[in-house]
Amino acid sequence: MTLPSMTRSLSCRPIRPCAFSTVSAWSRSTSMARWWIRSPTLAAAVDAALRSLGLAGVDEASVRDWVGNASRKLVERALEALDAQDTDPEAAHEAFLHHYRLAPCRATRLYPGVREALEGLRARGLTLVLITNKPAAFIAPILETLGLSDFFDLTLGGDSLAAKKPDPAPLLHVASRFGVTPSVCLMVGDSRHDIEAGRGAGFRTLAVPYGYNHGDPVAASAPDAMVESLGELV
Repeated sequence: MTLPSMTRSLSCRPIRPCAFSTVSAWSRSTSMARWWIRSPTLAAAVDAALRSLGLAGVDEASVRDWVGNASRKLVERALEALDAQDTDPEAAHEAFLHHYRLAPCRATRLYPGVREALEGLRARGLTLVLITNKPAAFIAPILETLGLSDFFDLTLGGDSLAAKKPDPAPLLHVASRFGVTPSVCLMVGDSRHDIEAGRGAGFRTLAVPYGYNHGDPVAASAPDAMVESLGELV
């Protein structure tokens, strides 16, 4: 589905800012799985953090089901799964951040079509914004490693504002920042939190199917449209 045809399917209104939930990537070690950039990187950081606290390690499959609602919730879910009630969650979160900071983009590659989509959308004059629940301090290093630093007009992390997705506040902030009405903005995401945030803000919503979403198909969140690859946008 091209951007023009997708626009027609979304009531024929022009698209202005595009907000992306995160940039999609996959690990060389999991070439048959379609995960976001976070999977191998977050799994390694969670595993290292837990082991540094004397707890059992965890694998990627487990971590994939725990992702969502930012890193603090990820660590809390890991502790719950290990029945580690006596472990200080703040200390565990700090340990996670330490290990994640050491290699925030380990073993990842962009999914096919991502760079082409960003290049094409920029060439059309669209404003591109990255909204993630990941701590803001990690955004720049990840984008730089992937060679994507120049594509986005604004980036927001989970700690950039008082609220994060699925709260619509970050998206409403974007619309206000660029002086546009929410109805001409598009939220591109891979999870129900992205779709809920977009819908709550009055954005149109577009989903890709290769995120975590707690094991549920993102189509169940009823986005306005779906594409198999971001490359379909151009």
